[in-house]
Amino acid sequence: MILLDTHIWVWWESDSIRLTRQYREILNNPEEQFAVSIISCWEIAKLVQYGRLDLDRSVNLWIESALARPGLELLPLSPSIVVESTQLPEPCHRDPADQLIIATARMHGIRLLTADSKILNYPNVLLALREPA
Repeated sequence: MILLDTHIWVWWESDSIRLTRQYREILNNPEEQFAVSIISCWEIAKLVQYGRLDLDRSVNLWIESALARPGLELLPLSPSIVVESTQLPEPCHRDPADQLIIATARMHGIRLLTADSKILNYPNVLLALREPA
């Protein structure tokens, strides 16, 4: 299973040109299972609220249809994930949503697919792919 960072989930759902060939190959692998953290739903709603993300439908409908994608699982927050997010080895990403996503991947022992350079450079998370430099 691979946990999708919020931006990867948005790009996948919108078939964005921002998805590289390598990321598309991973996302189009029919044998792979994917997950998103509930915090990604919150993060998307906040981005829409602040005008930093435009969706083709209401945020409620977007999230509902994006979560209905076959092979995609929604992972809840748990007390252990919340605590883990506050105890990540330093140096860690300072964004609380990203800390929760990293903690979710760590607690589930799954890989994380991201294009966020701060997460890509963080040695304490399993990455699904590191883009060639």
